[in-house]
Amino acid sequence: MNNTIKNNIISALNQWLINNEYTAADFSAKSGVPANYLSYMRKNTYFVSTGGKDVEIDDKYFRMICEAIDFDPENKLAWTTRQTPQFMQMITYLTDAKKHGYTNIIIGNTGAGKTYCFDIFMKQNPKDTFKVTVGSLDTITDLLDKLGIAMRIPLTGTPSKKLRTVTKEITKMKLEGREPMIAWDESEYLKQSTLCNIKELHDHLYGKCALIMIGTDQLIAKIERLKSKNAPGMPQFYRRVKYGIRELRSIDTRFKEFLTDMADRGLKKFLQDECENYGELHDALLPAMREAERLGEPLTENLVRTILNKPKL
Repeated sequence: MNNTIKNNIISALNQWLINNEYTAADFSAKSGVPANYLSYMRKNTYFVSTGGKDVEIDDKYFRMICEAIDFDPENKLAWTTRQTPQFMQMITYLTDAKKHGYTNIIIGNTGAGKTYCFDIFMKQNPKDTFKVTVGSLDTITDLLDKLGIAMRIPLTGTPSKKLRTVTKEITKMKLEGREPMIAWDESEYLKQSTLCNIKELHDHLYGKCALIMIGTDQLIAKIERLKSKNAPGMPQFYRRVKYGIRELRSIDTRFKEFLTDMADRGLKKFLQDECENYGELHDALLPAMREAERLGEPLTENLVRTILNKPKL
C-alpha cells in the first residue's frame, strides 16, 4: 500500500470523525486500531519508533480503518444502493424508532434487503446503533456477549447481571442526549428465553432505546405459536410488540429500480425470470458487472450466463 493510498484513507478518516462526532479514542475502540498507531497515522506518519528503530505501521491497520468507515481506497465497482419500496419503508421505520425509542419487529421476505438496509442505516448512525446477528445455536449468554462486543462494554456474571449492565449503559447514553438503538438481525432464530429477555429490556428502556427485531414471517409464526401455547412470558411479550410489527412490501421481480436503464433487453428479461429477490439479483449481476469492467466489454446476457454457468443463447 503506497503513501498516496494511505493519505487518502487518513483524509477519509478525518472527515468521518468530524461527520460522526467521534473522538480518536472512540474510533480506536470501534475499529481496533491501537490509539498510539492512530495518533501517528493521523499525522501522516506511517512508522513508529520501537527499540530505537523506525518500524512501518502494518497495512492491516489501514484496512481496519477502511472497514470501520466503509471506505474503498481502490474505488472498486460496488453495488449501488437503490431506493426500493422496502428500503424506503425500513429507513422510515428505523428513523422513527430511533427518535422515539420504539420497540419494532420488521418483517420482510428473504432477499428483500433487510440486512443491507440496516447496515446502511447503521453506517449513517454509527455511534449509538448496535447490531447483533442471531445464530441458530445462540443462547441468551451468546447474544448478550455479542451485544457487549457491539457496545464495546465488558459484560461479566450471569445473564441477569449482563442485562442490568446493558440497561445501565443505555440509560446513561439517553441521559447524555443520545438516541441508542439495539437490533437483532435474523431474529427468526431467537429462542423463547431470549424473546423474554428482550421483553425485559423493553420494560426498562421503552422510550429510551429503540429495540428492533429484523426477520422473516417465521419470527411472527414462532411468537404466535408460543403465545397460543401459553409459554411462559410469551403472552406478555406479544402484548408489548403487537402494534410494533411492521411488514415490508412484497418484492416486485420486475426490479425496475435496478433494470430500467439496462440497455440489453434480453439480459433484463433473463434476470427477471431467473431472480426471485434483490439478494439473488445482486449475486447474479455484481460478479458479471466486475468481469465486464475487467474485460472492457459491455454487460450482456451471454456474459452473465457464462458467470452463472448457464447455457449461452
